[in-house]
Amino acid sequence: MTRFFIDTWVQTVRHLLVIMRNPFIFLPNIMISLFFLFVYQGGLSSVANLPGFEGSYLAFILPVSIVSAAIGGSGGAGQSLVRDLENGYFSRLLLTPATRISIVLGPMIAGMIQLLVQTVLILIVALFLGLDSASGILGFVVVIALAAGFGLAFAGYSVGVSLRAKNAQASQAGTFIFFPLIFLSSTFVPLEFIEAEWLKWVATINPTTYIFEGMRAVLIEGWQWAPILQGLLAISIMCALTITFASMSARKALNRD
Repeated sequence: MTRFFIDTWVQTVRHLLVIMRNPFIFLPNIMISLFFLFVYQGGLSSVANLPGFEGSYLAFILPVSIVSAAIGGSGGAGQSLVRDLENGYFSRLLLTPATRISIVLGPMIAGMIQLLVQTVLILIVALFLGLDSASGILGFVVVIALAAGFGLAFAGYSVGVSLRAKNAQASQAGTFIFFPLIFLSSTFVPLEFIEAEWLKWVATINPTTYIFEGMRAVLIEGWQWAPILQGLLAISIMCALTITFASMSARKALNRD
């Protein structure tokens, strides 16, 4: 067990060093997320004036910016693994005594850590824009935890696709499936404000909706445990599915190599 943790730590640090040596992997993603935050806050903030809308629109739209950062940041886990596959380093790793699962977990954890940094930066920018948390500092901790959970879930999916495709273009294309999850949810208005029945139905079964609602609850309403627990449950289910997918993909890839 100690060997497993050491190997996972070594692989995680290696992938983090790759990210730090090439900041252009990191910067475009956070810039896009901040772009979403500025544009939606500037162009749609009047939604907060609708009867029945609670809180500021900045607090409402902030989770969208954070989750979009999760897709870009954690998607780098798969891209990092693809680079190892394409340059032959993955095969050389298999010749080392490193535990096999650590080779797969390393980029996933590195992607999650990258997302944590991005989330903190986005929250700092939002604070300068006037963000206030109804749950205080601990509310921001909950937001960061929910973001980390979503990032780990997406990293599992990204790694699984990369191990199966073994191609950068195919791997990147496979991650686009998560973008509909963002926009087919309570992205711009509360769920009860959605008038199209088909969209409301899709948003209701969409796990991203509950992650948004969990973040919004602590920022706007305070300690409302039902949406927070629903968000944690949605993340747990997503992590279970995507990490299982990544593990099965890794098993196939390791058997072939």
